[in-house]
This record gives sequence, structure tokens and C-alpha cells, in this order.
Amino acid sequence: MEIIEEKNIIIFTGPSLPSNDAKKILKADYRGPVSRDDIIKALKDKPDIIGIIDGVFHQQPAVSHKELLKALKSGITIVGGASMGALRASELDDFGMIGVGRVYEAYKNGDIESDDDVAVAFNPETMEQLSEALVNITYNFKNAYIKGLITRSELENLLKIAKSIYYPKRTYKQILNYSNINFQKKLSLKTFLDREGNDLKREDAILVLKCIKRIIKYGN
Repeated sequence: MEIIEEKNIIIFTGPSLPSNDAKKILKADYRGPVSRDDIIKALKDKPDIIGIIDGVFHQQPAVSHKELLKALKSGITIVGGASMGALRASELDDFGMIGVGRVYEAYKNGDIESDDDVAVAFNPETMEQLSEALVNITYNFKNAYIKGLITRSELENLLKIAKSIYYPKRTYKQILNYSNINFQKKLSLKTFLDREGNDLKREDAILVLKCIKRIIKYGN
């Protein structure tokens, strides 16, 4: 019978994947979105693995590279993806941080560069997401174009509008309200988003947890 060593795992998550959903995938110490000095505080609990999914961007100082490097140098495995985790992993993977998912790859390849691409507003008590991430909006509008629901010029206009809206107020409803596409297309687009829209950040957050499960079973 294979014996898997128990690991001390700390995961920082939030609106991308609420802890109640995450616990169904991986047993861990779940904490809210990571901010400055949270990694230093976490080191006192001697974790074997740290997973970073969500983090604060503008409300408080963001998690620093210095504290992540300190954790890596101490031998802790750090896996990141989806949001702040994807951004920091793209910056620190050369130093040993593990990045997973499409958002991480987009940062790594330079397809996206700003924290504005993944930033969202959320209720700090319930972690309910109150706005939509630009990375999801871009992906879903491009898919709508590929499926022939909108024209190339309409796609460009929708993306321009999305980028112009400050991230806490960036929602599909707001974007469609500001757009000049006709009413019938708006209805078709809304139906498509409701039925076939992808949440890349949630998908990548799940990949972070699955990656950690593989590490626990097979090692780095």
C-alpha cells in the first residue's frame, strides 16, 4: 500500500475559486487573497507548499517578489495561477516558482502584461465577484467572433470599451450598454456568454490545486 506523506499546504484564494469549492478538490489551509507580508506570516506556520491564486492589487500593497523569493530559498514549493498567482509566477518561474494555466502562459508570452487584465472587484466578506476580469472578457468575445456572432469591427469596439472601463465597474452588462451593436446581436451575445462563456481564472485556479495534488503524490 502506497503511503503519501502528509503535507502542510497553504492556499491563498478568493473570487477566482472560493475556498468552499476549493476544499472539495484539495485539503489545505485556505486563506484570503494574498497581500504584502502574508507570505512572511505564512512562513511561521512552516508550510511545505504554498498555492497562490488570488491577491490584492490596489486596495492594499501587493505581495512582494522579495517575500516570495525568501520562501523559495527556504525550500518551500510555490505554485501560482489564475490571477495574482499567474502574474507572480510569470515573473519568478526562473527562480523556482511554478506557474500553471492559460493566464500564466499569457503573462509569460507577453500576450497580457498588466494586473488590470485579471483584477476584479469582490465582496471581502463573501468573496463574491462583482466585476468581470478582462482576460475572461477578451477570451469570450474573441470566441463570439470566431463563431460568427459579431464582426471584426464589433469585436474591436467591444474590447476597446472593456479596456476603457475601470476594473471594479467592468461587467458584460456595462460593456454591452456602451456598445453600438444592434439589440438582436446584444441578445445573442448575452445568451452565448451565459451558456458558453469560459471563466479562465476559475479553470486555472482548479489547475493550481490539481498541480499541488500531483506534487504531493509524485514530488516536484
